[in-house]
Amino acid sequence: MALSWKLVIDSNNAPALADFWAGALDYEVEDPSTLIERLLAAGHVGEEAIIEHHGRKIFRGYAAIRHPEDPFDETSGIGRGRRLLFQDVPEEKSGKNRLHIDVHSEPGGLDALVSRLEGLGATRVREVDQGPAGHWWVMLDPEGNEFCAA
Repeated sequence: MALSWKLVIDSNNAPALADFWAGALDYEVEDPSTLIERLLAAGHVGEEAIIEHHGRKIFRGYAAIRHPEDPFDETSGIGRGRRLLFQDVPEEKSGKNRLHIDVHSEPGGLDALVSRLEGLGATRVREVDQGPAGHWWVMLDPEGNEFCAA
């Protein structure tokens, strides 16, 4: 039986990075506000563990995105399919990623994809053209994490 998974990405500003990647992938930012209200009312978490982002309560230092067509828990907002979780860590990024995301365009749509990603806050690093084997851009997200647009 195949296992479930989520990709966890260290960050300096989890909500902002979740917003970027939700826009880049056309995913949805998870909304845990119903769960948070229940946890606050029951005294299971304190106000210090919660912040507000775009008018919704979220857990301090965490934000996640999910594929819009995948199932999710109605109470917690947590996706049960393709999902990225961003968690704040105290240290800065210190080297090249050992794992990265490739974002694929529609055929012939690489220029439009790269422009859209730049509009969301990504930066072009270098173009790679290997002829028939492939053509892509190495890019950085707003926190400097490498990814490819192909």
